Amino acid sequence: MNRRYFLMGAAGLAACSRDRRARLNVFNWSDYIAPDTIPKFEAEYGVRVRYGIYESNEEMLARVMGGNSGWDVVFPTDYIVKPMLANDLLAQVHREELPDLAQLEPRFQKPEWDPELKWSVPYMVIAAGIAYNRKLNPPPRTWADMWDERLRGRMTMLDDPFDVIGACLKKLGLSVNSNDPGELRRAQAEAIRQKPLLRAYLNAEVRDQLVSGDVLAAHMWNTTAQQAMDSSPDIGFAYPEEGYAVYPDCAVILRESKRPELAHKFLHFLLRPDIAAANALAARTTTTNAGARKILPPAFRDNPTLYPGPDVIARGEWAKTTDPAAQRLRDRLWTEIKSA
Repeated sequence: MNRRYFLMGAAGLAACSRDRRARLNVFNWSDYIAPDTIPKFEAEYGVRVRYGIYESNEEMLARVMGGNSGWDVVFPTDYIVKPMLANDLLAQVHREELPDLAQLEPRFQKPEWDPELKWSVPYMVIAAGIAYNRKLNPPPRTWADMWDERLRGRMTMLDDPFDVIGACLKKLGLSVNSNDPGELRRAQAEAIRQKPLLRAYLNAEVRDQLVSGDVLAAHMWNTTAQQAMDSSPDIGFAYPEEGYAVYPDCAVILRESKRPELAHKFLHFLLRPDIAAANALAARTTTTNAGARKILPPAFRDNPTLYPGPDVIARGEWAKTTDPAAQRLRDRLWTEIKSA
């Protein structure tokens, strides 16, 4: 995704070395928070925050897996929570310190990956679909449309194994979470068959190409698509009729954190409806916080790309943790797809 960077000048760094306030270390996806959220938290609690960004779950895991990363709070996607827990990376969440958990939408009160919310706090939701140039007639409405010869050289798929294999599985009428080797190999065959039509596998960086008209259709996360739509009225977005993958991202406290009390205060701050609404509006994404949604501008909270109706939500499928054997197969199949 295209994310905001929080930078400090040389003078700020020098001042930081003399700053005796308690410090919280937060590692988050880029462009996933309002610009004034961190300054507000620092001012309200009299603390300072070291804020870093990453672009993939894999990048985050590579930093924290050793248990000595220095980070306190990170934001894994739902299907990463269980593996992090299995690797003893997470500290338990103290619900009594987070009264605004009650603000979460009902579907996030007892999610599959953490039914009691003992280890994670749902933060934002990302979904994958198809962004397209409105001059396409007819516009893409299904995953199968991304195999259309008319798009040769002018379409992209996400550079993400779960997303690409998931789209291929959905095209075949299967679950994005399939662990069946035969189904996964069928999905790989679809991806290899599609590959000659692609310009590239790209994530957020394709947004500008879509806006300029160089790319006509792109497998894209809805928040990135909304950023493109904000830049050009010529861009549309579709949730494919076969179904699509949904990725809730969560805030978690690392077991290695030496500041669990301050980390809980930060999670409490993020759950406040006014803060959650500001973060969603700035990031152009979907909040899990029902209280926040109530105070969002009507044009934003009714945006069908970020807040689709019940019929579209019903087609979504939450990404789930893949069993180790299936994950190894998926990794191998993805390597073969990229090298084909």
